[in-house]
Amino acid sequence: MTDAVNSAEHPVVPGFHPDPTICRAGDTYYLAHSSFEYSPGVPLWRSTDLTTWEQVGHALDGDENLRPGIAGPGGGVYAPTLRHHAGRFWMITTNVSGKVGQLVTSAPSIEGPWSPGIVIEGAVGIDPDLAWDDEGTCYMTFSSNMSSAPGIAQVRVDLETGTVLDEPRTVSRGTGLAYPEAPHVFRRGDWWYLLYAEGGTERGHTVGIARAKTPTGPFELHPHNPIFTRRSTTFPVQNAGHADLIERLDGSWAMVYLGVRPRGATPQFHVNGRETFLAGIDWVDDWPVVVPDRFTFTPAPTGFTDRFDGPLHPRWTSPGFAPAEIAESTPGGIRIAVEDDAPNGAPSMLATRTLDAHWRFSATTEASEAAAVRVRMDDRHWGEVRIDSGRARAELHIGGLTRTIDDDRTAASGARSLIIESRPATSGGPDDLVFAIADADGERELARLDGRYLSTEVAGGFVGRTVGLRAASTAALFTDVAYEPREAANENAEVHS
Repeated sequence: MTDAVNSAEHPVVPGFHPDPTICRAGDTYYLAHSSFEYSPGVPLWRSTDLTTWEQVGHALDGDENLRPGIAGPGGGVYAPTLRHHAGRFWMITTNVSGKVGQLVTSAPSIEGPWSPGIVIEGAVGIDPDLAWDDEGTCYMTFSSNMSSAPGIAQVRVDLETGTVLDEPRTVSRGTGLAYPEAPHVFRRGDWWYLLYAEGGTERGHTVGIARAKTPTGPFELHPHNPIFTRRSTTFPVQNAGHADLIERLDGSWAMVYLGVRPRGATPQFHVNGRETFLAGIDWVDDWPVVVPDRFTFTPAPTGFTDRFDGPLHPRWTSPGFAPAEIAESTPGGIRIAVEDDAPNGAPSMLATRTLDAHWRFSATTEASEAAAVRVRMDDRHWGEVRIDSGRARAELHIGGLTRTIDDDRTAASGARSLIIESRPATSGGPDDLVFAIADADGERELARLDGRYLSTEVAGGFVGRTVGLRAASTAALFTDVAYEPREAANENAEVHS
């Protein structure tokens, strides 16, 4: 059985699930995350205890405002805000690769149906937030790219028509650190609070706060900002910031925030992206005090086996296509179509996020051509193992460099497993990535790569690793896949059908 962990060091939602935003409806909590170039957009989660989360779908799945394959690395869907107001869920975000403005949609329940998105023009920037006063006026607060309203700006909006009701105006410029962003406006008692991030989403990331007597300000900065940061420490979780607060059913408060778990030699490397962590909140003199280690919990199993004999689990995503465009469940497994690369250069890949420090992903196929398993940061930083003309081949791409390693023998006929495994590092990186094949003749390693070359510190961007299935020259059928965390026992794996 998995040991209990503390939420200061272990994410409550591991893997590439950044920019968390949280709301509550009744006794249930809901989370949403950025998705960048991956489709569907904006993963959605549900929990009753803040530590155990179930993915329930996506807020942007098939929306005309988010066309798969358009956004390149670093593009697509940025930080959302999720709120429950007047019996309805609202999600607002920025698609930086779409129409300029803020994209808003709503639904009667977290499972949907989500309404067609509306782009609110006249407010240029990222990280939009929604808050309502007692009269029902909705205020959209955002990180502005407008010279007329620099810093964190605010504007009244009509969500039904998607129009701004006045000109955006600056409400805060933070303390002077880089990139004031991720604003959230909320009320507690007689005070309205402006929670925000600054310092950049890398090692200098911080959480700051200000307060006012009205949702429009003027906002008074906390005298001791930032109220939370891990910068210039040796704590195992770094880049902490981009937070959101929630009042619990019992009247206590909690905070979700993003962080990363870097490993290896200096400057250290994080590979699973920015993950979601949880902290407690106390209140002193009507200011929030962050209690990072308040929550202890037993992590949910991350392992799974998928035989694809039902609807696709929401864990599956794609960097260039809608999953339904390239993946078809059949009585024998899942067939991955071969398509020309998407406009953003991404392949027809059905992917899932890596969630653990070390893991093993394997896919079973009888194909003698075109079947591949790939681990990806972006389309300049990836590695895969595949079957070509009956032989196994590993191919590694690091920036503009490519290396191909061929197996020295023909793969045995029948079922064979294509394997990528993250193992403990041997050369100062965060891990070693091993590319292997298993057939009737046994398992053999084809290639091994220092994992730093598939890290954010090398590849750049805002995402983490994904791993999954790809078809090369012809469609490929996979009978099943298995993702196994190496730290966990096999019996902890979930089986989804």
